[in-house]
Amino acid sequence: MTEPFATARVDQAPKVTAPDGSTVRPLCVLPGAASFARFELRPGQTAKAVSHATVEEIWFVTDGAGEMWRSQDGREEITTLEPGVCLTIPLGTTFQFRAGEQGLGVVAATVPPWPVDSPDEATVRPGRW
Repeated sequence: MTEPFATARVDQAPKVTAPDGSTVRPLCVLPGAASFARFELRPGQTAKAVSHATVEEIWFVTDGAGEMWRSQDGREEITTLEPGVCLTIPLGTTFQFRAGEQGLGVVAATVPPWPVDSPDEATVRPGRW
């Protein structure tokens, strides 16, 4: 069966709160392959640290500024977030992000698609901030 075309506008997408406390606007989904969303933090807001059970993500910063902390297998890294920065969140990574004075806007691809019916996908973990 051929999948229908999907089109979404970020300004018309519903706003939901992610398990980490960020605002998410779910956008398009390729069933069984990937989903795409926009994440936002208010100025000065810090998300809760989480790890994912089954998904990996690629993030691209579109506006604002902030920092991303990632930890996996004894490695830790803090990345400055600003427009144009792209980063990965591999499976098993604990991560936490925070916004600077202008807030933070990020778009992300999730592989496989975010399991909307799974309340256990994101587990809150001890974080950096």
